[in-house]
Amino acid sequence: MKKLTAVQKAIALPLIGEVWGWLFFIAACFANQVDSAWTFRVAAFTVGFGNEHVHLGNYLLLVAIAGFSYTSVVGQRIAIEARGELGEHNAMARAAQRFTTLAVVVALAFGAIFAIGNFMGAFGNSSSNADNAVVRILDVYLPILLATGLVVFVILRAFVFREGDHQDGEKDKRGLTETQKALGLGYALPIIATAFAIILGLIVYDVTKTNLQVWVWVLIQVIVVGGVVQGTRFAARAKQGVIRPPRERRMLAAGAAGLNFVLSIVFGGVVSIMAFSYGSDAVGKLQNYPEYYVNGKVIGSDRVTLDPITVAWVINDLLPALVLLGLAVVGIYWTLVARNKEVTP
Repeated sequence: MKKLTAVQKAIALPLIGEVWGWLFFIAACFANQVDSAWTFRVAAFTVGFGNEHVHLGNYLLLVAIAGFSYTSVVGQRIAIEARGELGEHNAMARAAQRFTTLAVVVALAFGAIFAIGNFMGAFGNSSSNADNAVVRILDVYLPILLATGLVVFVILRAFVFREGDHQDGEKDKRGLTETQKALGLGYALPIIATAFAIILGLIVYDVTKTNLQVWVWVLIQVIVVGGVVQGTRFAARAKQGVIRPPRERRMLAAGAAGLNFVLSIVFGGVVSIMAFSYGSDAVGKLQNYPEYYVNGKVIGSDRVTLDPITVAWVINDLLPALVLLGLAVVGIYWTLVARNKEVTP
């Protein structure tokens, strides 16, 4: 029973991380609404440098992704340890490892999207386009570097240096085998090379203040391809050094378990997307844009304003999104536990 509790904890941790991510996502949405109001001289929840400011929403989104990533990695570690103790054929432990690994992959996707989104938003048609160098560094460069570091850390922790995978071979003074080092470089090199290329492109854009020339894009692509090629070489070397024992497979049982797992994740994914979407819409309803007559004369204030948070707004707009989030979290947990619970005769 104690070991089964560890498996349940492994399943629950990424779901706790999802709640953490939702809370900070809503906070980031609210901060972005305030950022829009800043354009009209409303200076709240921002760090100002003259007429330019650092967008707090970027860092709140990064905290949301980091929390979800951390709980997913810890959940995966617990699931792997439990599966090693309970055995390969334990359905609950197997489902927990699959679920936590999927959560890690989703967290990595969020981190990559965040970094690429900041890169694409750093050009002239974005509110991130600041002339002040300090604002530019804090608003664009630093979030990209932090997101890249987070992605590399999660990959190495979840797939290379995770506990429970014992690598044979001579280890160096840090306790790493040649296979582990090659695998780590295979994962990390393409990501680091891409991040370096992104930063290089931003530096060229900031210095020239013009669209990137063709040869700059060529150089960026050369760096990216070089990182991918070198990463592939190290990954191939690591693959040659890993010998895994054959596992017995029961096709019908594996197919049924896989179907149940997919259905559970589809349900949780759809409801989670609805929770985040409705939460974002709820925050958006607080913002009021200026209204104009037909002749262009403004009606009332010419500033973007934010309505105060009221009980009616919480109940009618925010609470439904929170209920959907709870439904997704509870539904995923109980579905995985119920479908993979060991049935005793």
